[in-house]
Amino acid sequence: MGQNKEIKVRENGDKTSLGTIWEIPDDMWARIEPILRKAYPPAATGRPQIDFRAAINGIIFRMRSGCQWNQLPKRFGDDSSVHRWFQRWVGDGIFEKVWAVLLSECEDLGGVDWQWQAADSVMGKSRFDGQKRGTIRQIGGRWEPRRAFSSKQMVARLVS
Repeated sequence: MGQNKEIKVRENGDKTSLGTIWEIPDDMWARIEPILRKAYPPAATGRPQIDFRAAINGIIFRMRSGCQWNQLPKRFGDDSSVHRWFQRWVGDGIFEKVWAVLLSECEDLGGVDWQWQAADSVMGKSRFDGQKRGTIRQIGGRWEPRRAFSSKQMVARLVS
């Protein structure tokens, strides 16, 4: 399987290619691991937890390659465990917390221009002429539409 190459131009004009990120670098893992350990401390009894770093690397591999979960290489651990933890982390908002921490550090370094931030979306064909509306979730005993948050509001909410 070939890796995509990204081109980086150095200050002196030389171009070097960077390999596509397939695994979490050590410095990034140092920021992610405390979030996972705080949310899921190891239990005193029972089965040991899977290797979270290997699981994250497996998730990255799966998302980058597009392979099926049951086709993950064995170096990432049991494929069903990686998939189960992925679902759990999505449901518990772990990826939002990780994103918020990394984004806040990027902002501290002056790397975020909030004026040009945008949310990504998927556009699809409206089935059956689009006449039906989706359900609106119930909040605090009454029905309300979902509220949109800007990236900056979400980071402030998740980091604090």
